[in-house]
Amino acid sequence: MEIDYKIIGERIRDARRGRGWSQERLSEEIDVATAYISRIERGSSQVNLKRLAQISKALGTSLEYLIGGTITDAPNYLDKELYETLLNCTPAKQRLIYNIAKIVSGAKFV
Repeated sequence: MEIDYKIIGERIRDARRGRGWSQERLSEEIDVATAYISRIERGSSQVNLKRLAQISKALGTSLEYLIGGTITDAPNYLDKELYETLLNCTPAKQRLIYNIAKIVSGAKFV
């Protein structure tokens, strides 16, 4: 799996805008140049894990959301992923997944 820096940049931009912050404000929070934030958001600059962690903390979002687009603390965070997975399956595989889900949902876990 290849890392898509353009999508990561879009998620950073969306999270930044969601807080009402400018690129300048984010750059001040993590002590980098505003131009660097701009390049990250456009996907024209690769960002390392340490810098992503700083951005994540500053924006109050999870690192896993910035990288993978999933917010695991949301109650139904798998709905979209499960739906998309099912769409890519044959009807026979969909039925199998459905039957497994029925079995699992009725199971009692200790």
